[in-house]
Amino acid sequence: MKRKMKVAIICGGKSVEHEISLQSAKNVIEAMDKDRYEILLIGLDREGRWHLKDVAEFEKEMKSAPLPYLSPGGDEVVFIPAGRGRLLNITTGELLQPVDVVFPILHGPFGEDGTIQGLLKIAEVPFVGAGVLSSALVMDKEVSKRLLKETGIPTSRFLSFTTEEKENIKFSTVANHLGLPLFVKPANLGSSVGMSKVKKEEDFAPALEKAFRYDNKILIEEYIEGREIECAVLGNEQPRASCPGEVIPRHEFYSYEAKYVDPQGAILEIPASLPQDTVEKIQYLAIQAFRTLYCEGMARVDFFLRGEEILINELNTIPGFTSISMYPKLWEASGLPYPQLIDELIQLSLARREKEKKLQTFIN
Repeated sequence: MKRKMKVAIICGGKSVEHEISLQSAKNVIEAMDKDRYEILLIGLDREGRWHLKDVAEFEKEMKSAPLPYLSPGGDEVVFIPAGRGRLLNITTGELLQPVDVVFPILHGPFGEDGTIQGLLKIAEVPFVGAGVLSSALVMDKEVSKRLLKETGIPTSRFLSFTTEEKENIKFSTVANHLGLPLFVKPANLGSSVGMSKVKKEEDFAPALEKAFRYDNKILIEEYIEGREIECAVLGNEQPRASCPGEVIPRHEFYSYEAKYVDPQGAILEIPASLPQDTVEKIQYLAIQAFRTLYCEGMARVDFFLRGEEILINELNTIPGFTSISMYPKLWEASGLPYPQLIDELIQLSLARREKEKKLQTFIN
């Protein structure tokens, strides 16, 4: 009998997107072929400790609440440097059998920003998704927007400020530059956490306070009156794009509540009702943005469609895999079912690792 591939699912973490990560992990586990994969579940608690979790118990807990926290318990583990996928059980002192591949399903800081990707590279274990550089670039929305703009890819106008500049941010200056309404959000976060729509001056100071609560750098962006379109990209050297889908929010904007709390928070139209030439332009720009930011494996590319003008809003290198997430839904609508999507993501991670192993790491 052929040995099952051992896949470590890592979820939870220190980010404010902790609960979303758990829901994504639950859906990935449900979609995986249990005859092909042996699943090892590693849950990161709010303090960043790594725990081995029982998969069946985890799935049961996920059904108990819409957005549950990771439950306490489970032996603590850690990947060892140059261990080729070996985990050390800190609780028992046991060195566990090697993991073949890691699927990090960690949204936001400490998971999507290159930190865990660097750790996994040091541990010499293949992992799904973008590498260190791309993860860091895409996570920082200011840096990614500047790189997209530098290569001629259209994006919305924005200003960025750090904590040190906070006292010098003037509403009149920002409003004159970007117009009203405008959006204020943390530069390094996702799921619309910390985001505010500012329509008048009285909204501005509270919006700044809210955004700076989550990050030391914020982005202030122009409001785009248009349609919200998303496109999924899959691949390494030869990426391909899914059909585009449209998000039609029923809230003021596509907020955290609209995405994850209110089941009626948004309508997802997949595929989006668009002319074929517009579809092709969106797919082309999605792939160009993917390559510009050195992405690998997967990314979701978010667009605004203002009349015939197509603007990239941002990319996401570990998109949501919840039951209502666009990334898997877009691929399913494009002819790639959820289980096959997981298979391909794992194979892409193994192919990258084989390519990296051919590189010389010392001078003869």
